[in-house]
Amino acid sequence: MKVGIRDNPLRMWSGDSRGRWEGDTLVVETINFRRETSLQGSTADTRVVERFTRIDANTIKYEFTVSDSTAYTQPWTAMVPIERIPGPIFEYACHEGNHAMSNILSGSRADEKSN
Repeated sequence: MKVGIRDNPLRMWSGDSRGRWEGDTLVVETINFRRETSLQGSTADTRVVERFTRIDANTIKYEFTVSDSTAYTQPWTAMVPIERIPGPIFEYACHEGNHAMSNILSGSRADEKSN
């Protein structure tokens, strides 16, 4: 019998996430957290459901619900509007290139001044 990843007893630091569309909303459900999650008081039984819904051309409604019957008496939900910012968004990743970031940025600023 093949075991699906959701049935895997191996727990991830950031949980095991799966996304799906419900109409115009992207829903991401995360389970199988390690005990050491970033949610204070939570346990390995934590379940987080995130919802991303475009409200207009410049706004996404980000809503998440946390369920953990071991840690909380009831699920709780928070919502934050995410506003579009001007310019490109660059991925943030922790890697060796971060050590040279000041040189990369100073070179780009010099190019901008010369144009």
